[in-house]
Amino acid sequence: MFNTVMLLGTLTGILLVIGFLIGGIWGMGIALAFAIIINLASYWYSDRIVLKMYKAEPSERDDLNEMVERLALEAKIPKPRVYEVRTKAPNAFATGRNPKNAAVVVTEGLLDLDKDEIEGVLAHELGHIKNRDILVSTLAATIAGAIAFLAQIGYWSLFMGAGGRRGEGSIIGLILIIIFAPIAALLVRMAISRAGEYRADRTGVLLSKNPRGLASALRRISEFVEKHPLKGSSATSHMWIVNPFHRNWFTGLFSTHPPIQKRVERLEEMVE
Repeated sequence: MFNTVMLLGTLTGILLVIGFLIGGIWGMGIALAFAIIINLASYWYSDRIVLKMYKAEPSERDDLNEMVERLALEAKIPKPRVYEVRTKAPNAFATGRNPKNAAVVVTEGLLDLDKDEIEGVLAHELGHIKNRDILVSTLAATIAGAIAFLAQIGYWSLFMGAGGRRGEGSIIGLILIIIFAPIAALLVRMAISRAGEYRADRTGVLLSKNPRGLASALRRISEFVEKHPLKGSSATSHMWIVNPFHRNWFTGLFSTHPPIQKRVERLEEMVE
């Protein structure tokens, strides 16, 4: 609960600052109303928003659903809904506000991996659900996306002429929005996500009892992503088991995931 309140408070504060810099007191008032709506919608509907964003469809694969059900039984949580995303890039994420309202999403490409690797990935995602990481993760994706949207408004207001009708201070404020608002949201996600990934890896191994499967899956997913990055909202990058989007020197500075090699090394230390 503390992490949830901290996340909502921090990102709401960023929204208010952006609103003030764009439109003064009136802009901050509008941003406050926007923040309230976003917070409420994020809590109740963020999972649906993310599922729709990636056009995820309920999975009808019996073997996949049976594997998730078995792991959920081992984790002592309700079986989450299972969805598929039509892309050859292997990956997966979990979403929802609590274990009773959770979903596991896998890509079609993930199903091309070996059974032990698929099980390791699913166990990791159920680890997120069991550890109650999914609410914070899903809220971050939704609210940070809203912040990025407002920063985009600031960008266009600066370069489409709105900035020219304001003082120099307003222009500087808009520039600060464009540069620092997305970074601030990303830093909040990073602070929450890195420890969560290690914890979910550990929980996943306890569920699957096969650290080699998850370690191998992480390597293969990472290798595929390097050659074929996924297209989508970077605001959701922290939700995936491996960041699926294009990475360069700048985005690497603010990576929401621990290095794959370090995760693999920790998993290999668990091998008996």
